[in-house]
Amino acid sequence: MAVDINTFKTRAGTAIIFAAIMLAGLLWNGWSFILLFTLIHFGCWYEYIKLIKKIKPLSYQYLVPLGLLYITMPILMLLYCGFPQTADVLVSRDNISSRYSPIIPCGIIFSIWINDTMAYIVGSFIGKTPLSKISPKKTWEGTVGGMILCVITITLIGNASGYLTWFHWMAISLCCAIAGTLGDLLESKLKRMAGVKDSGAILPGHGGFLDRFDSLLVAIPFVFVYYFLFIQ
Repeated sequence: MAVDINTFKTRAGTAIIFAAIMLAGLLWNGWSFILLFTLIHFGCWYEYIKLIKKIKPLSYQYLVPLGLLYITMPILMLLYCGFPQTADVLVSRDNISSRYSPIIPCGIIFSIWINDTMAYIVGSFIGKTPLSKISPKKTWEGTVGGMILCVITITLIGNASGYLTWFHWMAISLCCAIAGTLGDLLESKLKRMAGVKDSGAILPGHGGFLDRFDSLLVAIPFVFVYYFLFIQ
């Protein structure tokens, strides 16, 4: 399949700018971290509302009555778009100094980036078995391969940092890989129900906030629970 040079340049340029902004927000200081996740929070919240409004009643009539859906909407929005950001802010506090520490947030985001990238590469080479009808391009081979490479990479790098034990980094990266994949499938399902390809268009070539942070929204709460049960 021929590569569209213009599309590739657009996606690559957006990816570089996106990565630079994310790293600056994560590494600069605590205030830049809060600002970054505030933008992510409201961006995801806005796109989630737009998606839900586009979903026809017929699409979810077997899941929940229409009236109940709108009654529970604030709760769903809080859990899906609100709690993850709040949890990440809490996890970013070093358990010794109580000051901002980017290590755990960076570990979460790098885990998701590595998992997504490796899943795509492995799936492109050896992927044959579809993972789900929700996302036909995902394969079991790519998903499992991405998870294994994600866990190995983050465990080695995390252990070398000396911040946590290798077991904690293995658990965190595994949480991110599994929950991140589920988050991706969840957002794909919402888009399919809403009849749209992307949740937004703020990131040229990549879609919207939910398209970029769908994995993060589901992964963070799992890491949050693990952190406060076994690390804090």
